[in-house]
Amino acid sequence: MSRVRRLLPLLGCVLLGCVLLALYAPEGLLRRDEPPPVPAGWSPYDLAESIEAAQLRLRRHPDDAAAWASLGNMYLEQARRTTDTAYYQRAQGAFERSLRQPTGDGEPYIDATIGMGALANARHDFAGALRWAERARKAAPFRWALYGVLTDAHLELGHYGQAETTLRRMLDGHPDLASFTRAARLEHLHGRPGPARDLLHRACAIPGDPAEYAFCRWQLGELAWNNGDPRTALAAYTQALAADPEHAPARAGKARAEAALGHIDQALRDYAIAVARSPSFVIEYGELLHHLGDGDGARRQYAVFTAQHKLLAANGDTDNLAMGMFEADHGDADTAVRHLRAEWKRRQSVEVADALGWALHQAGHHTEAAAYTARADALGGRNALFAYHRGEIEHALGHTAAARAHLTRAMSINPHFSPAGATRARALLAETP
Repeated sequence: MSRVRRLLPLLGCVLLGCVLLALYAPEGLLRRDEPPPVPAGWSPYDLAESIEAAQLRLRRHPDDAAAWASLGNMYLEQARRTTDTAYYQRAQGAFERSLRQPTGDGEPYIDATIGMGALANARHDFAGALRWAERARKAAPFRWALYGVLTDAHLELGHYGQAETTLRRMLDGHPDLASFTRAARLEHLHGRPGPARDLLHRACAIPGDPAEYAFCRWQLGELAWNNGDPRTALAAYTQALAADPEHAPARAGKARAEAALGHIDQALRDYAIAVARSPSFVIEYGELLHHLGDGDGARRQYAVFTAQHKLLAANGDTDNLAMGMFEADHGDADTAVRHLRAEWKRRQSVEVADALGWALHQAGHHTEAAAYTARADALGGRNALFAYHRGEIEHALGHTAAARAHLTRAMSINPHFSPAGATRARALLAETP
């Protein structure tokens, strides 16, 4: 049975959740043509204030397992909104303190167990995340957050069928913001941006805190960007920042959309703000600088990236996917292949398949590269970068018609997918009969 057919029961659950939301949410919140404003009374600093309040409580009640687990989850949320990995160690410390506290039934506090799974996912230890989540499921099968951890881990490991089954369970039991956003990601992976957009609009209509709202609006921006609509993406990123001005991914997304729309000065300002808050975006900032002719500025950004990842590696946290992608585009292709083969042994997701295929192409192994990029494309999603990589590889193999088809598809999905890649795709299409 095809993956599309297997997803139909999941979509039924999604639709049921959307019906429930339509019944109980105010009518105005569900209009797609008029995105909901930032809810009144929200402060962008609520999360920081909540962390301070939790820390104060724990100074008075250091044996409060629930408070330690809550603090750990808030640290994880700060890591997500700022992309500052220093919060991972703080989250781990809080979860471990919670797990050490005595509980009434003698079992570890369940939210800390689930939190350790979420932390493992954030650190790309997806097998570890599965272990923590399964441990939580045995103890408390109706704690719906654990199914989010399981879904995320299965997605990153490339276990798409298991991810769909797990998410179906989550949607059956608790159709909320967390389950809707994950369902939207699966819809996008299957090349269905319309249903993904509907799910995200409904998720954003669910009352939550500023960080959750910003995350949801940022995802809408990413969906619009990936489908070649920088204007809609810019509006969504701007709304995310109105809810949470410190949301670094939304700031970088805003810069990316501004560059695509020709607002270069504002894009450079926003990128500078984004990388000052988080070094996670230095590569795309550097690529824009290089595209604009500022080679020295680009090299400075790349140097920040390499320094950051040397520090991570020294602490045992090598990010093979990020390093492999960087080396493939800006460094040594053979080094890129080594990193990405190592990552492929850990997880076989479409993102890793595409990255490994591209690295193999850069290293001159075009036939093997084609097999990996075809695998990345097989899920049925709409990804301009994947299509571009397939086009380049088919061009290297001398398959002119296939190259043209994939390059044309890349530009039809998102003509702004990469400053250098889009320029190269246009040049290849111009020279290919």
